[in-house]
Order: sequence, then C-alpha cells, then structure tokens
Amino acid sequence: MSDIAVSPDTDPYRMGHQPRAKGHGHGHHGGDATGHGEGGPASKRTVVAYGFWIFLLSDIIMFSAFFATYAVLVDATAGGPSGRQLFELPRVAIETACLLASSFACGLAMIASQVRNHLWTQVALLATGVLGLVFLGLELQEFAIMIDQGAGPTRSAFLSAFFALVGLHGLHVFTGLLWLGTMMAQVAVKGFHPRILRRLMCFSLFWHALDIIWVALFTVVYLIGTTS
Repeated sequence: MSDIAVSPDTDPYRMGHQPRAKGHGHGHHGGDATGHGEGGPASKRTVVAYGFWIFLLSDIIMFSAFFATYAVLVDATAGGPSGRQLFELPRVAIETACLLASSFACGLAMIASQVRNHLWTQVALLATGVLGLVFLGLELQEFAIMIDQGAGPTRSAFLSAFFALVGLHGLHVFTGLLWLGTMMAQVAVKGFHPRILRRLMCFSLFWHALDIIWVALFTVVYLIGTTS
C-alpha cells in the first residue's frame, strides 16, 4: 500500500486541532476526534498542582498507617496512664484554633498574591508562621509535661504510638514553617514570578492538608481518648 500524506490542517490528531463544524465530518457526529484535546497541553500550574497532589496523597497514606497503628495500640497502656488521664482538652483546643487560624491566614496570603499585593501577602504569610509557631510551641510543651510526669514514649505501646503520630504531624508543621520562611524571602527578593506563585500554591496545599490531618487527629486521639 502506498503512504497517504495528511495535511497538518486536516490531521484530526494534531495537538490543538479544532474539530470540523457539525455536518462536515466524515463518519463522525460533530466533527473529527482531536486526540490530544482541543486546548493543547495543560498549563504548568495545572501540571505542578496535579503532581503535588500525588505527593500529598502519598503523605496521607503514611499518616493512615500511623493512625491504624495508634488505633491498635490505644488500649496497650501496660498499667500506665491512658489518654483520659494525660490529655488536656483546653490546651489542645487552643492548638487547634491556632492551626485553623493559620490556614485562614494562608488562604488570605494566596488571595493577596493573586492580586500582586506584596504587603498583604507578606503580612498574611507572617501571620501564618506566627500561628504555626504558637501551635508547635504548645505541642512541645505538652510533650515536655507528659515526659516530666513519667509518661514518655517508652512507658507503653500506647504512648509510643501517640508520640509517633502526633510527633509526625508536628514534624510536618516544622518543615512547613521552614518552607514558609523560604517563600517569604523569595517573594521579597524575586517578587511574583510565575515560578514563585506555583511554589506558593504548593505550600498552601501542603498547609491546608496539615489542617485536615490535624482535625482527624484531634478527633481520633484527643476527643475519643478523653471520653473512652
């Protein structure tokens, strides 16, 4: 068989090809198939966001394993204190309020960055960082009090699982704060370059994901732990 040359203007699988008007297609209702989509390749922002969501999903899977471990070991106190004797809900409520408020401030920072407002972007990012530091400080204080009472991670399997789960979240918050400081410096030096805006978007997704995980942790570990 001889090869048949296809003109770029009539190739239905050319990226960005627009389908023919209705009634002019041969064998297709509403025009030829476009193959790669009418709009061409996705934007860089969409590709980066999609890839970062995949990373976040893998992180959530890791947290799920820690949650499952905690659920199995929650009653393995080895004669030591349980969550009902150790957890202080007022302190944890303040931690939760700080983290949720920091997520709100992070959302404001993203809005300010979209309208290219340097001042309010930095103010909102700073508020996010301060509230995150308060949350982390209260969590470390809780750990110190528990260890001082002899309820450290080596006391029982329950406490090992507790420190591992809550500590893993705290480590993520600490990493997010380092990332936040880097982003504030980059915005101050480089401005709202598209690459910087994409990084801000990824940080925002990461920070909001930490909030979602904390709400689950607050419910499963603290609320249920103090009532069971």
